[in-house]
Amino acid sequence: MKFPYGISDFDALITRQFHYVDRTDRIPLLEEAGDQLLFLRPRRFGKSLLLSMLENYYDLNQADRFEQLFGELAIGSNPTAGHNRYFVLKWDFSEVSPVGDGEEIKRNLYAYVNDRISEFSIYYQSALSGPLQIDSQDALSSFRSLLVAVQQTDYPLYLLIDEYDNFANELMMGHRSVEKDRYQAILAGEGCMKALFKTIKAAAGGRGLGKVFITGVSPVAMSDLTSAYNVAENIYGSR
Repeated sequence: MKFPYGISDFDALITRQFHYVDRTDRIPLLEEAGDQLLFLRPRRFGKSLLLSMLENYYDLNQADRFEQLFGELAIGSNPTAGHNRYFVLKWDFSEVSPVGDGEEIKRNLYAYVNDRISEFSIYYQSALSGPLQIDSQDALSSFRSLLVAVQQTDYPLYLLIDEYDNFANELMMGHRSVEKDRYQAILAGEGCMKALFKTIKAAAGGRGLGKVFITGVSPVAMSDLTSAYNVAENIYGSR
């Protein structure tokens, strides 16, 4: 038996036949819980692997591999109607650098979002009517362009956000006043993180965004976002 220490790629874990503790029977429960979910757990708890599993389960481009990936798992014999029926866009905010002032962190965040949208455009090019409009100066505009393109198809978008609070926590844990100021700069007023989550919240109102699943360590950053994103169902108390 091979144990997958440090492996958070569900596809690699299954195809390379590592030991997998089957949690796919929770998928129907997650769907019943709501369309915008927040799941908080300590580090090294398996949150990234969970998102990778969901990514493969809902990704329309993985439909022909459903039996290979899920056939031996609990969900394989009784899948939900939504399996392989979504475009999937995944953001991992642990990849966003917290270095610099508020404006530099904004550039880091929005450059990362634009990169993921560009990869999305290539990956789903056969299902989209054309390339997405990437605004190098405004990632929120790029995201809205993505949603417009998605609405022209028969599939909604599933947005997965891993470690939503990672780079914010890096700032919050600092003891210098300048780091606290930078934290406030990204979450208060029209800070970049607050603006991004306001756009996500608006998009979930029938603009092509079907589901959102967010993981993180702490509720603090989400609380500081206040009304920018107050629609997620907190499931961190669920089993």
